[in-house]
Amino acid sequence: MEKIGVIVGNRGFFPSHLCESGRRDMLAAVQRQGLEPVALSPEDTRHGAVESVAEARKCAELLKANREEIIGIVVTLPNFGDERAIANSLKWANLDVPVLIQATDDVGSKMTIQERRDSFCGKMSCCNNLRQVGVDYSLTTRHTTDPNSAEFDADLKRFIATCRVVKALRTARLGVIGARPAAFKTVRFSEKLLEYSGISVETLDLAELLGWANKMADAEPEVNAKLESIRAYTSVEDVPEAGLLKMAKLGVGIDRWMAENELTGTAIQCWTALEEFYGVVPCALMSMMSNGLLPSACETDIAGLVGMVALQAASGRPAALLDWNNNFGTEPDKAVVFHCSNLPKDFFSEQKMDFQEIIAGSVGKDNAFGTIVGRVAPGPFSYCRVSTDDINGVVTSYLGQGRFTDDKLLTFGGYGVIEIPDFQDLLQFICRNGFEHHVAATRAEVADAVHDALETYMGWEVYHHS
Repeated sequence: MEKIGVIVGNRGFFPSHLCESGRRDMLAAVQRQGLEPVALSPEDTRHGAVESVAEARKCAELLKANREEIIGIVVTLPNFGDERAIANSLKWANLDVPVLIQATDDVGSKMTIQERRDSFCGKMSCCNNLRQVGVDYSLTTRHTTDPNSAEFDADLKRFIATCRVVKALRTARLGVIGARPAAFKTVRFSEKLLEYSGISVETLDLAELLGWANKMADAEPEVNAKLESIRAYTSVEDVPEAGLLKMAKLGVGIDRWMAENELTGTAIQCWTALEEFYGVVPCALMSMMSNGLLPSACETDIAGLVGMVALQAASGRPAALLDWNNNFGTEPDKAVVFHCSNLPKDFFSEQKMDFQEIIAGSVGKDNAFGTIVGRVAPGPFSYCRVSTDDINGVVTSYLGQGRFTDDKLLTFGGYGVIEIPDFQDLLQFICRNGFEHHVAATRAEVADAVHDALETYMGWEVYHHS
């Protein structure tokens, strides 16, 4: 079970009941989010809070003992708090996870010596000391907030999403299958910049994968199981049996390689080796992996896959890689997004397996089956693009939110109409800064959480189009 560390700040000359109730309220807030709080008890220290050096040591040891399960830490200030003890607790624990600073607001009718908190002021001192010792931290929407409020629940939910993004990225092991298609210089990336951020990339030659698939017997149990999972996933009514069998063998090969290398996502070469020399497109297999929260990106776009990983971790839902593909008439804030497609089933209102109409023109229809096609269902979404800026030696990104609309559109592949406020400004930013034409998306509003994760904790450059 995921855990959240809780550090309760205290200044001894404030009434003890403020600290006691503040600790109780924060533990309840964490539990409302379905996570287990890790905090000192009143038996460990006075009120289960930290104020002295000895108490900070106890807090640090408790946090370290739960290092493997703790995804983030909440610092709560029911009164001014002792900023030195808080900073020491975090420095000595050295968990390197996101930290949220919360200060409880005073009530206008309770400003006597028995009730006044001064958390408003204490939060500034806490942040100042954390900055001095090099601890990164997140903030609540309002400077002070009630831990029992719906507003703080939203803040905590967003912070937990940030924690999950940071954990997912810092432990990501991604696989790239095949070489970058010759025409797609847009998807080049720096393995070294990603590795520096904790993201490992393993490679597999496409010839090896095809060699494994071609050696598999039709009756192998794993092949039959994969074939049945494909049939259960989507309608395959018009797809040749020979093509389905090839997909199943290819899928088993990918599954085995991912398991052996403990991979959490893939980016796969498509154009046009798989179609010419094996006779299927990998889209359906990629769709199935993404829908099962093992994101898979087209055209060896590892940087695009990183955006998928971030969005999926924040939302808990599948992510897709889309093309910013077409204008939508003359409406400046709308566009058509598209892929051939490998979009996860979670994105569609209806979908089925078909052949890839674009590539069929060069390799033939019988060699191009395996796409998942349909219209993206209307609703909100978040988008994110990550890129390695090798010239300046940094990882850079942009993100934001919009909605899939139900505007009428008749086309092919996996597609949808999107609407984003001030979209033309975003397009100007993309082009002026040389970003790729691919963008990751998930069907949830999580841009704020991803922004905090990428900028505050990953140290990447972020443009938030809001």
